[in-house]
Amino acid sequence: MTLLGGCINTPLPKLDHALPAHWRHATATPAKRPPADLHDWWKTFHDPLINHLVDQALTGNLDVAMARERLLAARALYQTRHAPVLPSLRVRTDDPVDPDASSSYFVIGFDATWELGLFGRAQGISRVAAGHLFAARATLRDARVSLVAEVVREAIALRSAQASERCLQQILRARQRQAALVRRRVQLTLADRSDQARADAAADTARAALAQPRMEIQHAAQRLALLLGKNEPDPAWLHPGAQPRLGPTGPVAAPASLLRTRPGIAQAEANVVEAAGELGIAHADLYPHIGFGASMLWSTNIATYKHDGGTNAIGTLGPIIDIPLFDWGMRISHDHAQSHRLRAAVMAYRKAVLAGVADVENALGDLQQQRQRERADARAADAWRRASGSQRVRRRLGLSSDLDTIDARVAYERARLELVAARQDRDLAYVALYKALGGAPPLPARDDHAATAHPETH
Repeated sequence: MTLLGGCINTPLPKLDHALPAHWRHATATPAKRPPADLHDWWKTFHDPLINHLVDQALTGNLDVAMARERLLAARALYQTRHAPVLPSLRVRTDDPVDPDASSSYFVIGFDATWELGLFGRAQGISRVAAGHLFAARATLRDARVSLVAEVVREAIALRSAQASERCLQQILRARQRQAALVRRRVQLTLADRSDQARADAAADTARAALAQPRMEIQHAAQRLALLLGKNEPDPAWLHPGAQPRLGPTGPVAAPASLLRTRPGIAQAEANVVEAAGELGIAHADLYPHIGFGASMLWSTNIATYKHDGGTNAIGTLGPIIDIPLFDWGMRISHDHAQSHRLRAAVMAYRKAVLAGVADVENALGDLQQQRQRERADARAADAWRRASGSQRVRRRLGLSSDLDTIDARVAYERARLELVAARQDRDLAYVALYKALGGAPPLPARDDHAATAHPETH
């Protein structure tokens, strides 16, 4: 029975990756261009503020710190995963009394037990611990991926709001100048008071529009402080800066990299390992528990009415066999239930892979559309810039009025506002793509060695 029990094994199910050979929305890129770097993707913006914020967040964020502590807890338990099937030794004391209350004793002894972990029990226990460890590691990875993406998003929102504020300030100045010119024309009876009312209203509308980007600046700075684990924003963040601009993005990583980097898929794989371990334990419960036991006891008579001063010692050694006979089918039901849970975990893994593919495809499509939108808005802004310049030339030649020049300037600044929004949306689509791919710095050495803790999952 011992030899046969050691041969029982619950194999891990084969996980179907089901990844496409090519991304449908991938942009054609030269073959010589290096592949995208998932570990330092945010450096493509070439923005010192973003680089600094990401470095600070990775060391100060509380979510990452909590996930790291949970990983350390899982690793501490994993190191003793074989303890249930290893020999154990304990010491205990007792003070039994004879049923007739004629004598009492003080008993001290050592008990040693060793369950052999047959019928797949040892492997099941190890897999459950490995699943917990891999899940904790995936959680830490997910926290880092989400953190980097959120920090970059807030930095983009901050700089974009500052760029929008600058455009709106130019519009306000132009509207104020327009209102002053109309007021002068009214004084000269060259314009009606309704024209002055409209000009004043336009100036007030431009002034009110400044509230939105200023609120966005404050909110983005406060969210950055939270992500970095700080009480309040750094005043340096509020200093005006240029809107981030993407450099050459390079080709998107191959589909195989999705399995290596996306935390959701790693989490689903960990759940499969844990479910397989639970099934192995449930299957082992259908068979006897076999082990060895030994004990050594010493007793001293400390009877209340009788003092013989005797001291006795006795030892035992032998096999321990626990054979389940009848439990109304609970063990069989538990085994079937764990089998269905394992199938569900495999399906969840497949869904995680499909969800990852869908997220990447959507992000690629969004990035492609936002890139086209940005180019169109850039052309429009350039056309309005030329029109504004031409209008100034016409004004110097006396062929148009100052009001026409102001209207052209306002149209140009509005076009710049559209371009700022388009660039922000394209940058955010780029962030969404690398979050979908699981882009983040590699785990530190103190966390990364958990990857090789269980060779069965490779």
